[in-house]
Amino acid sequence: MGRTGILAPDERIELIDGELVEMARIGARHLQTVNRLTRALIAVVGDAAIVSVQNPVALADDSEPQPDISLLRRESETAVRIPDADDVLLLIEVADTTLHYDRTIKLPLYAKHGIREVWIVNLEDGVVEIYREPEDGSYRLKLERGAGAALAPSALPSAEITLSTVLAA
Repeated sequence: MGRTGILAPDERIELIDGELVEMARIGARHLQTVNRLTRALIAVVGDAAIVSVQNPVALADDSEPQPDISLLRRESETAVRIPDADDVLLLIEVADTTLHYDRTIKLPLYAKHGIREVWIVNLEDGVVEIYREPEDGSYRLKLERGAGAALAPSALPSAEITLSTVLAA
């Protein structure tokens, strides 16, 4: 649609369950958190995975969300296609103004498609919500970690980051 002029080239949209959804404006706090997370993950992941920032993940013909950060299997780098659910080790959503939407729309979508782990960086409360074990459109396990904790994706337990560097004000 961008090539045909239906959508402006700079329009921020994502495809969710067949609907084009306008994405929230990225504010300074959100931007800085994504940058800190990206830097921290690249440092601890190294060559074990790909850190993909604000790029699409193809979940179905009618859903192509753009999480803030995707941690992808290295093998996905060689395929000339948009990564899909099988490529995803971890999805991260940074939520300052989008917390309700991330919890009620995107999280169930990720669970429905078997995304094994999702982190919602809840800037409002200063915590990271960790969701694991997708089953029947929801996650069986929810954990929370605050600024003093360290956290690693379950797929890469040695890739631990300190949340105080990520959740800095």
